Amino acid sequence: MTRTIWCWRHCAAGASGFLLKDIRPDKLLEAIEVVAAGEALLHPRITRRLIERFAALPAPRPTVHDDGLTDRERDVLLAVAQGLSNHDIAARLHLGYGTVKTHVSHLLAKLECRDRAQLVIYAYEFGHAVPGDR
Repeated sequence: MTRTIWCWRHCAAGASGFLLKDIRPDKLLEAIEVVAAGEALLHPRITRRLIERFAALPAPRPTVHDDGLTDRERDVLLAVAQGLSNHDIAARLHLGYGTVKTHVSHLLAKLECRDRAQLVIYAYEFGHAVPGDR
């Protein structure tokens, strides 16, 4: 039986990848290259297990964290969490593309996130977005 290298504590500590102990050496090298390039990596079996566990959890609606965001910034954050591009957000919210870019930049700075992926995580962790909402 393969044991999974997995721990939420590692996520909080900033781990960028999770693999199984039986990974082949060539796949390990590929994984190192992916993480070194700044990407995150989860072995497909870990991803499947994570999704199964997440889907089994009850979905309480978290309360929104008071983070000093404006209503418009919250709208943009939710759209980012839904995977929309800046062009899509501009069309949905009837804003200019440059305005959306400015809002995203302000969100990154205000929330101390380094990229859109961290914005998405923030949105879900602090109740701005809930799985299944569109």
